[in-house]
This record gives sequence, C-alpha cells and structure tokens, in this order.
Amino acid sequence: MKININSVRYHIDIAGQGEPLLLLHGFTGSMENWQPFLHEWSSAYRLVRLDLPGHGKSDLPVEPSRYAIEKIAADIKKILEELRITKTHILGYSMGGRLALTFAVKYPEHVLSLIVESGSPGLETRRERIDRIKHDELLADFIVAAGMEAFVDYWENQPLFKTQHSLPAGTRDSIRSQRLNNYPLGLANSLRGMGSGKQPPLWNSLQLLQMPVFLIAGDKDEKFCRIAEKMSKNIRNVKIALVPASGHAIHVEHPEIFGKMVMNFLKNV
Repeated sequence: MKININSVRYHIDIAGQGEPLLLLHGFTGSMENWQPFLHEWSSAYRLVRLDLPGHGKSDLPVEPSRYAIEKIAADIKKILEELRITKTHILGYSMGGRLALTFAVKYPEHVLSLIVESGSPGLETRRERIDRIKHDELLADFIVAAGMEAFVDYWENQPLFKTQHSLPAGTRDSIRSQRLNNYPLGLANSLRGMGSGKQPPLWNSLQLLQMPVFLIAGDKDEKFCRIAEKMSKNIRNVKIALVPASGHAIHVEHPEIFGKMVMNFLKNV
C-alpha cells in the first residue's frame, strides 16, 4: 500500500497479527531485507515494513532536507496514526537503527520496546559531524555521476561489509540485486539529508529512554561493538548481545540466530 505523508508517498506492507513490530531497513536497503523473517515473526506480531524515502518503492524527494532524520521520524508517527497504531515495538538496522533511536527519543509514548542492530546515537563531536558531511557529499556526488552499478561495486567492498564476502554466492547476489533496485538520486539525497553527520546526536538523551532496549552488534564489527557497549551504560532497561563470528549485518550473516534473538527478546518484554 501507499500512504502519503507531507507530499512523500511511503510504500508499506503489513503482515501478521498481534502487537505491532515496525521494521526499519538500512542505507541501500528496503523492506525486502526483512523478508526472511516474515513467516517466523508474523506468527506472533503484526509486522509493519516500509521503504524509507529514497529507497525501494517509496518516493525520492528532490530536496535533501526532506530526508532529515527528525522529519522522517515525524512521518513515521503520522504513518502509525494512519494505521491506528498507538504503540509499537521497533527494530532498526544501521541507518534504520539511528532512525529508531530518534523516534524513541522524540515519541517514547508510542514505543513498546526498541531493538537496535548495529546502530548509533550519532557522532559526538562537531568536528566528526563536519568531516562526515563532507565525506557523504562526495559519496553522493559519486553515486549520481557514476550510477548504481559502480556505486554498489564500491559499497560492497567497504571494510564494514568484508565479513559478507564469505557468504554463499546466492546470498551475495540477492543482496546486490536488491541494492541495484534503488535509484542514484534517492540514495544520494538520503546521504545528504539523513547521513550520520546531519543527525543531531542523541547520546545525552539515552538516559531518558524508559522502554526495554535491545542492542545487537556483530563481534567482528569492532566499531559498533564499542558503540553498543557505550550506549548500554546510559540506558536504564537495556540488554546487549555481541553475536559471535558476525559483522555489521547480523540479520544477513546469521539470519536464524538473529530471528530467534529478536523473538526471544520480544516475548520477554
């Protein structure tokens, strides 16, 4: 289905029955990233999947500021209202994890629990944010100039995803195909408007979170292990899991383990 929020049409899918579980994908992803978990999770929860702006089948606004993370969080609040959902569990991966944290800080009354996979509350210093904005502007320019195939070639060889090189060929091909289904302008503007350099840091707001929080990182993803450990010291009701032999995308590298971890956490909330 499509829902129009502030002139942006969001592509949304709903499956299953029970308490809502909102699923937020990462950069270059789409709602299809959660497809392997639909059967297991929809048996107990009402899954709400959506393509974030610039991704999948949702709109690609031409103005980068429309992708600002706080604006997207406000859009999600309106989407939940349209769906008559007052409270939901939220699971976000990477960029979607940053968005999930933003939503939970801004609208805690609408969050039953929060699961963050390889996510961050943002960059702590102004210098870090300025440097990241410059980096993302260059990468956005590259995406538009070089096109999707050249960009995906580059993106797949980022150190962040080196652990995915040992995945079965069919899995790697599926991930690549899904990434190639995006459009250069959408990804470029997502970087320009929603990149971590543009995100207002949330570190000082973590202590305000009252809902149960589950932080997941792969033990081979050292940066996000450190972030998860540091976040956990500032959240009152928190559980943390560092998944063995896994990198940034645990749901891709170890889907069976990831699926059960999510279900076990939700059942004990």
